Amino acid sequence: MRAGRIVPLIPRYLDLLLVLVERRHEAVHRHAIFDAVWSDVVVSEGALTQAVRSLRRALCDDPREPRFIRTVSRHGYQFVFQTVEELDDAEQATPTVESSENPAAAPDKVESALAILLARNGTTANGDARRDAAEQLHSLGTEEALRRLDSRPGHERARALLRDARWEVLGAGHVPILGQPGALLTAVHLAGLRLRRVWREIEERWAGAAVGGGLAGALGGTLGGLALCLGPHGRAALSLCAVLALLGAFVGGVGAVGVGAGLVAAEAVFRSARGAMIVALGAIGGSAIGGSAHLLARWTLEGLFGHAPSPLAGGVEGLLIGAGAGLGYALATHPEAGGMAAPRGMRRAIVVLLTGVGCGVAGLILALTGHHSGAMSLELLARSFPGSQVSLEPLARLLGEVSPGLATRLLIGSGEGALFGAGLAFGLTRRPR
Repeated sequence: MRAGRIVPLIPRYLDLLLVLVERRHEAVHRHAIFDAVWSDVVVSEGALTQAVRSLRRALCDDPREPRFIRTVSRHGYQFVFQTVEELDDAEQATPTVESSENPAAAPDKVESALAILLARNGTTANGDARRDAAEQLHSLGTEEALRRLDSRPGHERARALLRDARWEVLGAGHVPILGQPGALLTAVHLAGLRLRRVWREIEERWAGAAVGGGLAGALGGTLGGLALCLGPHGRAALSLCAVLALLGAFVGGVGAVGVGAGLVAAEAVFRSARGAMIVALGAIGGSAIGGSAHLLARWTLEGLFGHAPSPLAGGVEGLLIGAGAGLGYALATHPEAGGMAAPRGMRRAIVVLLTGVGCGVAGLILALTGHHSGAMSLELLARSFPGSQVSLEPLARLLGEVSPGLATRLLIGSGEGALFGAGLAFGLTRRPR
């Protein structure tokens, strides 16, 4: 509050202020701040810098001569104002919300902020200055800023900055893109802006997803190998378990690269319609990697052996598994404050479970519609080579079937899907240290 009036703050920024005030006798390390304020999401270093900048603006603080928040180089931040009083709610006067300035009464401020926002690269206006200008325009009035922006040179990048900054200003208006001049270029600027800001986090999460998918594939291959070796009439050597584990790790890791890329890109770029875009990009990523793997496998087999079984898993299977993973992941994660979800404990277990269920259901649908999973494709491939030890008959007999039938396909499809989805989500939600 300032002079009895509430100064609106984004909830996360208020959390940050409280952490700094409560621990004002020390300089709080950046890692401790991330753990306390952004405990359930992964955000970039820039998000913390942005939050501190917004707090300083609310406190009318000057970073060059700080009265409230001091930057501790290569460490973090410290609240340095000496006099701090704690009052009970009953002692507070009835506050009123501090209203935004009337843009008509401050035309120079709007024009000055627009000039900074529209400045070309290479000028004195750097990225932080443009970001501050975008936030100031939201405070002065989003609608008025957009009206004056109109189609001035560079308006596409300026609109993208306004669109991105609206999440950091409480009460900011909507910034439409579709149906506006230069909509495509604005969308490209917005995507590039968000991807650049969190590229390091994207790389780490993508790698985590690939490792998680690979581990899930290795586990599935090992379990499948044991069933083939130890099941009724199993004649395969135990060494098959190691071979199938390696093959499963490769297939699971490659699949997770495609699906994980879609999920991570959706989290990084989209804050509006987040759930729908996670499902869509997960499906696209799965389809792309599945289709590419199908073509590569077919070309390899035809080149080496002159033929390849036609029902190899491919783009359709990848699309459905990717959509299932995206649906489960989107339902289980809701980071309204931005960033990429990194839940802990039981919340992380729920994300893993729901993503696994989504992929498991997708696997069931594939089996019911006659599409083949990885193990069924391997079975069909093995039939082309006399004397092969790979046969799903031992597993089928465990399920009461003489040869692999519907029950076997359903079990394999749902099991493979569930393992893949759980491993993918486990790796995707790993919080970088």
